[in-house]
Amino acid sequence: MRRTAFLIFYFLLFALNTQAQNQPVYAGLSNDEQLSLVGMMMADLLERFGSPRSVITERGNEAWQDDVVFQYNGADFYIYRDRIWQIKIASTHGVSNGDRRTAVLQVLGNGAQDRGDHLLLPITGKNWPLMIRVNFSNSGNTGQVTAIYIYRPDF
Repeated sequence: MRRTAFLIFYFLLFALNTQAQNQPVYAGLSNDEQLSLVGMMMADLLERFGSPRSVITERGNEAWQDDVVFQYNGADFYIYRDRIWQIKIASTHGVSNGDRRTAVLQVLGNGAQDRGDHLLLPITGKNWPLMIRVNFSNSGNTGQVTAIYIYRPDF
């Protein structure tokens, strides 16, 4: 009987832990809290979310544009020196990967700048300028969201 109870307890603990690991790191964060992730110190990122599931490099057009990227479940954090300058997430401000362009334009409103294959939405009132970039699978009205970035355009 004890062994059965122990096995059930262990299984439930494992199931809850696995479910928590599958949640995106930004789950439950408000839009403002998501925006506050940009500019965070790398030490604060590690303290808040723990070790990333992987660390990669992303090559820029020029050598100075190369990034170290900490990948967590549901979010990628792009690091310059010791600060997060950009994050890639699957959902923010009412927009999610897979959404259609027409729906995204309605959600983001008149402030969104249409650049063909992506939209830009400037964010004001923060410690530094921020931008939301929404990439689409094509530039027509049938395009779907393929990536969402929040970043500092002054970097």
